[in-house]
Amino acid sequence: MDFILVMVGILKGSFMFLSDLARRTTIPLEIEFMSVSSYGAATESSGVVRILKDLDTDIVGKHVLLVEDIIDTGNTLTYLMDYLKGRGAASVEIMCLLDKPARRTKELSVKYVGFQIPDAFIIGYGIDYAEKYRNLPYVATLREAIYRSTN
Repeated sequence: MDFILVMVGILKGSFMFLSDLARRTTIPLEIEFMSVSSYGAATESSGVVRILKDLDTDIVGKHVLLVEDIIDTGNTLTYLMDYLKGRGAASVEIMCLLDKPARRTKELSVKYVGFQIPDAFIIGYGIDYAEKYRNLPYVATLREAIYRSTN
């Protein structure tokens, strides 16, 4: 079987990063999306991962690259790696724009990392706070007074 790469963007936060990444990729690929939740409307993960939108295509024998905006605890990606391997993917790797290793609670192998960052509340370039700020063309730190006053 030929090498088939499937980039799987984790919605909603990865959409800008995935779009830029796909435009720069020179090998044939398929693009898919999944939507998962472990946060709800909160700023802290509940720890329970729910798949809200699953893949639309079969990944048996294909190489999957999970494209994520930001990794905190690693709980969601650990779950997704096991889930996609169970669906027959030939391999599953992770690429993230931003990684917060200080927040990690799960052992997680992240093959491709854009930037390691400290534990700060990040917005912009697809990353939101309460569905706001995704459209910013840059990554920024949200002032604590903004997200503490609404929780």
